[in-house]
Amino acid sequence: FIFMIKVITKENQAKGSFNNGEILENKPIGFPQDGGLVKPYSNLFYWAHAWTPNNKSTIGLHPHKGFEICSFVIKGNINHFDTKQNKWIPLSKGDVQIIRSGNGISHAEEINFKSEIFQIWFDPNISKSLIKEATYDDYKSDDFKTVKLKNKKLKIIMGENSPMKMDTEGILINQYEVEKGKHFLKIYSGSIHSLFIIDGNLIYKKNILKKGTFLNASHQEKITFESVNKSKIFEIISPLNPSYITYSENYSFK
Repeated sequence: FIFMIKVITKENQAKGSFNNGEILENKPIGFPQDGGLVKPYSNLFYWAHAWTPNNKSTIGLHPHKGFEICSFVIKGNINHFDTKQNKWIPLSKGDVQIIRSGNGISHAEEINFKSEIFQIWFDPNISKSLIKEATYDDYKSDDFKTVKLKNKKLKIIMGENSPMKMDTEGILINQYEVEKGKHFLKIYSGSIHSLFIIDGNLIYKKNILKKGTFLNASHQEKITFESVNKSKIFEIISPLNPSYITYSENYSFK
């Protein structure tokens, strides 16, 4: 095997903000112009961790096309508006929304005080999705299956028996709550596993990986780490080589 793990600390991720700092962002996968260390890969085009440090704040109505835009509520609450639903919809911790933006949709987001989200853009083969009607779904936290394992708890967001539907190929999404101690996560052949530490601290090869650290792993059987305390990890599994030319490949966002 070619052993391959990349670790991107919070400090080395691209940064962003809205409304004069009312909403702050760290971007494990930024837009090409953001200047972060990680460019789009697989069929992941963009990944932002956004939060409100002081007050609730609204990102006004803006358009999307082609991509699947997913928002995962990590903490607190948000409100979402889009031109398909034409109404504001509240989402709470653990809830997920997906906008299959297709041939065009506009949306707005209000992030409440002390709330956090991931917004992640998936590439479903834009050459095909651009001619589809836009669609929208939201899912409540309790819709997702939780499995108790020996020393961790697994929440299956996208995968086996999940209600979530995506057009982007080969995507699995999990959230782990791990107890203090040693752990491993299996790495699937032909896939890249993208991991974000939501809470807690991990030790990997004698290095402490703090909350907010992003890493991806491929070309090996597993990743082994130790959890310093009870920790929470978000995971996306995607194909190393999607069957189609992605938007980032087509426009050389490397």
